[in-house]
Amino acid sequence: FEILNLDMKPGNTLKVKGKISADTNGFSINLGSSSRDLALHFNPRFNESVIVCNSKCCNVWQKEYRDCHLSFFRGCTVKFLIEMLTDKFRVKLPDGHEVCFSNRHSYRKINYMNIMGGFKITSFKL
Repeated sequence: FEILNLDMKPGNTLKVKGKISADTNGFSINLGSSSRDLALHFNPRFNESVIVCNSKCCNVWQKEYRDCHLSFFRGCTVKFLIEMLTDKFRVKLPDGHEVCFSNRHSYRKINYMNIMGGFKITSFKL
């Protein structure tokens, strides 16, 4: 799943709803200007019981941030709220826990979104 004209700005919240595959090791929701330049890589990894967040600049990954609050599981339907602020992204998990990740490259506009791995998107709203 890929969108090239998202037009997300600070103050906007992206709501992503879908079903996690029963047999997946993980998935990722990626926001940025292209697949080579990501402001937010949100990557739950079930085999490690962790959520990894990262950014990518000129196709080079930066330092990972890890949050061990994995409050959802394979096979379930989930909704994530991704809020873009000027200095960070705030991802609200289904149980209300928030994962915050710095807007490392000071993005003022997100045009690109893709979702990869074991997550079947059913709806999204900006």
